[in-house]
Amino acid sequence: MFIAQKLRKKNIAEYLLYMWQVEDTIRAFGCSLPRIRREYIERFDYTDEQKEEEADWFGNLIRMMNQEGCRDSGHLQINKVTMQQLEELHAQLLQSSKFPFYNSEYYKVLPFIVELRNRGANKEENEVETCFNSLYGVMMLRLQKKEISPDTMHAVKEISTLVGMLNDYYLKDKQEPLEFE
Repeated sequence: MFIAQKLRKKNIAEYLLYMWQVEDTIRAFGCSLPRIRREYIERFDYTDEQKEEEADWFGNLIRMMNQEGCRDSGHLQINKVTMQQLEELHAQLLQSSKFPFYNSEYYKVLPFIVELRNRGANKEENEVETCFNSLYGVMMLRLQKKEISPDTMHAVKEISTLVGMLNDYYLKDKQEPLEFE
């Protein structure tokens, strides 16, 4: 909860990737709050009050995952809404002539998006979600200490640049709405 709160304010992309990891963490512990308390939250250097807040937060996420039918896979509605906001902003940036650097980076990344979509199971996901899925996949490979090919690293570097630009525009838009035309 504490990490999520900080990330949401300073980096929406990292926040979303973190929340996907939290969803997977909850699944890894069998959606069991007692296990999450005992085996996960206890490892952090939190006060007893902070541990209770964290447990409440995880409890709410577990309840939402059960209610929304994403106990085994998928994403919480709160995360889907954030993704939708990013996709809408992405589309607005591409349609505007005021953001040539974003457009330029998008066209550098587009071949990677096409390739990832052709390989992936879900060809209906939006381009931004394809980018996030690739970043999350590489993050998981790194956590598992698996090798990542140079081609994949190159693609991820370009995708990270685009997502970083999208993140910056998202934060700017939240502070003061961007003017698209």
